[in-house]
Amino acid sequence: DNYRIWLPDSGLLSDPVTLQDTQTANLVPAEAPQTLLERRDAIKLRTGLQALSLITPGGSTIENAGLRTFATVTPDYVQTGPNTLTKSDGSVLTADHETGFFVDQNGDQVPPGWRVNIGTDNFERIATSEGIREPMVSIFIWTFVFAILSVVLTFAIGLTLAVILQWEHLRFKAIYRVLLILPYAVPAFISILVFKGLFNQNNGEINLILNGLFGIEPRWFTDGNLARAMLVIVNTWLGYPYMMLLAMGFLQSVPEDHKKAAALEGASALRVFFTITLPQIIPPFLPLLIASFAFNFNNMVLVFLLTRGLPDIPGTIIPAGETDILASFTYRLAFDNAGQQFGLAGAITLLIFLVVAAISYANFVAMRKAAAKRAGR
Repeated sequence: DNYRIWLPDSGLLSDPVTLQDTQTANLVPAEAPQTLLERRDAIKLRTGLQALSLITPGGSTIENAGLRTFATVTPDYVQTGPNTLTKSDGSVLTADHETGFFVDQNGDQVPPGWRVNIGTDNFERIATSEGIREPMVSIFIWTFVFAILSVVLTFAIGLTLAVILQWEHLRFKAIYRVLLILPYAVPAFISILVFKGLFNQNNGEINLILNGLFGIEPRWFTDGNLARAMLVIVNTWLGYPYMMLLAMGFLQSVPEDHKKAAALEGASALRVFFTITLPQIIPPFLPLLIASFAFNFNNMVLVFLLTRGLPDIPGTIIPAGETDILASFTYRLAFDNAGQQFGLAGAITLLIFLVVAAISYANFVAMRKAAAKRAGR
């Protein structure tokens, strides 16, 4: 079938085209056609429309820029030599095959570049550049602190709640169990976005309550320490139900005879817990705690949905924030508009892989020891 392209804004109509292969058609002033294709019919022709070039009466060429839009397309760069690109403003970029980037007349690199063999240069940059090393070391330490705090707090709170729910004199246990498991039933990304609103510095309910009770309004998203504390609080809320469910199961496996014998010897409930109950549930818990540590070590979703790594660390030459963990830091370095340093991000990813591999090996060893201990018992 032959079609004509009608441009209502300029009152131009094209010559008949088939919209099958790459084609060129002239535009001439004309009246609007009596019939126009419906949008759903035009969508079926989008491949042919994308390959069509139209020549205006003034001699300029316009190309498809949308389903119902044709416009003049001017490339940002034009290759003017084997190693040079000329920008639309007339400046020239020269290829540097040693670094894999085009450089402008001032010697500045223009990302993203291309892949070249640079050996260990990115690892050397991590080790020698203060603008990279210092924020990375800070983020590396914070990643460990964040993962450890998340595991310790979720384990402590989950285990405490499980012990309380095991108390035989507690009434309405079923209701408490349902209410305490609810955070685990709600999708994590929804809970994170809800907490982002609750911690809002201006209109959030948490600041409204704190202001009403104590006259303070913490700057949760602009103060680095408070932002980190907020991350730990939210992650603890998301993780304690999982630990509570595990603890409720492990507590059932502790023989009651051991606890009764200790009680007859005059041991308090607290001493019975720390000398009899806890040592018996730690071995099966240990592999799960290590797995939880590995998960939180790379918990990029929480960071991105809650803080996006902000506030930024001052004095850095790369995108790095106070609340960034290694995973979110690497993502920002590789894909943020201000970053796109794929080689450096790849080097950091390799370092993360080595850390996670060590954690996985520790998990394997812990599981083997726990299995051997259970078999020996």
